[in-house]
Amino acid sequence: MPVKIASWNVNSLNVRLPHVIEWLDAEKPDILALQETKLPDDRFPADHFSELGYEVLYSGQKTYNGVAILARTHYEIRNPLTDIPGLDDPQRRILAADIGNLRILNLYVVNGQEVGSDKFAYKMHWLDKVTDYVRSDVGVYDYYVILGDFNIAPADEDVHDPDMWRDKILCSVQERSALENIKSLGFKDTFRLFEQPDNSFSWWDYRAAGFRRNLGLRIDLLLANTALAKRCTRAWIDRTPRGWDRPSDHAPVIGEFDLDNAMDVQAR
Repeated sequence: MPVKIASWNVNSLNVRLPHVIEWLDAEKPDILALQETKLPDDRFPADHFSELGYEVLYSGQKTYNGVAILARTHYEIRNPLTDIPGLDDPQRRILAADIGNLRILNLYVVNGQEVGSDKFAYKMHWLDKVTDYVRSDVGVYDYYVILGDFNIAPADEDVHDPDMWRDKILCSVQERSALENIKSLGFKDTFRLFEQPDNSFSWWDYRAAGFRRNLGLRIDLLLANTALAKRCTRAWIDRTPRGWDRPSDHAPVIGEFDLDNAMDVQAR
């Protein structure tokens, strides 16, 4: 069986825990990165995931942000990191760890609110520091994946109405350039390694029947370094949970990698 790696912005784990449990039980990913858990660490529902056979690592705060990594318990999570050099940021948006021979970097990228705003400047600074960290880190590992809610639509094909969104937040030239800077360090957008349906999105606004009308953006990404990308056999977006009652506004994104057969992910 291939190794299945997924990412999902759950927009409150307190609200969406039943959804996550149902999805884990159905899809059985080997690794799942979560964003916007919106829970302090002392309220993280680790026991629920342990019962499903997952070890967990989490970094949270009350009401906002929060990231977590789940891995099947036969994989050991090692060398956790919650803060990167040069970025003094109390917001819990970054979580990295080693799982077997994989380095996992889970990101909940700053939204930025509006191009030219103070929050946009914060986003660009944040992305610069993350890029610096990846540049210093990526050469240490055979396999490296950066995944999460990037709050950037990589190209016009990832936007339901490119003209309406042109130069707006999530779609600006500056944000796309920052994403390309990360990819230029040797990463591939796994979703685009394969032929995909037109109008494939991972986020839909709750307003204006955004999901029903498919007025979405693809802002949840799974980037793999060159060696890992060569082992990617499939990548897709699972729209199903977005149609459930009280859903997150994001859908899970998933990639499968031919690692088990070569025993590249070491079980403990």
